[in-house]
Amino acid sequence: MAYNDANVFAQILRGDAPAFKVYENDFALAFMDIMPQVDGHTLVIPKYTAENLHDVAPEILGETMKVVQLVSGAVKSAFDAPGIMIAQLNGAAAGQTVFHLHFHIMPRFDGLDFKLHAREVEDGEKLAGFSERIRAKLP
Repeated sequence: MAYNDANVFAQILRGDAPAFKVYENDFALAFMDIMPQVDGHTLVIPKYTAENLHDVAPEILGETMKVVQLVSGAVKSAFDAPGIMIAQLNGAAAGQTVFHLHFHIMPRFDGLDFKLHAREVEDGEKLAGFSERIRAKLP
């Protein structure tokens, strides 16, 4: 499948769709998942057109992973989470619903169940508060 620049993450990168931004540099953008599985569910995407892990140059992937590492530490701290789950899905068969490479960062607690993925849009004020909370923990 060829990259579709009409996907919502491409729209966010162009400024055509809103996002609750957490962190941004020349290579990647982190923002709140609007249909989170847990409170604090954050996404990191490269600023390059890559549908999945196999479509990205290793240098860009490395820079994106630096942002995943930085932001996941801030999420862990902001939510006082004992663990962090990082997920990356490749292809519809794996559960990928937006075909722009992205990494899910989710704070994890013992016994905490996930909500179903991509089912309910979270309240914007709540997401704005979460993004501020995470940004406050960034160096």
